[in-house]
Amino acid sequence: MHLLAQIVTGLVALIHVYIVLLETVLFQSRGRRVFGLTQEKADIVRPAMSNQGCYNGFLVAALVVGFVHPDPAIASAFTVFGLACVAVAGVWGGVTVKRSILLIQTLPAVIALALHFA
Repeated sequence: MHLLAQIVTGLVALIHVYIVLLETVLFQSRGRRVFGLTQEKADIVRPAMSNQGCYNGFLVAALVVGFVHPDPAIASAFTVFGLACVAVAGVWGGVTVKRSILLIQTLPAVIALALHFA
């Protein structure tokens, strides 16, 4: 993988580590504020957000495997899979939740994918 592709892919992974933390361990404090939820709404959606955080953790795992797997073909497959999943999830989130998700999640993943294939 080219250096710039690695850097942007690493950025996507770090963004998702932050998202995992916001949706799980930091949800009642910082996460609630970032997502603009009242305490009452946060109490209702907390289990679903924790579940969503778990799924985002799997996206991070795929990207990490892409960085560490010794076989370049397998590493590339994990990277492409992880970035494609992030991009699709970002589009879905942008359509169903908040348009800014397209910039925060989808755009970096698409850029990393483009750089990966450049």
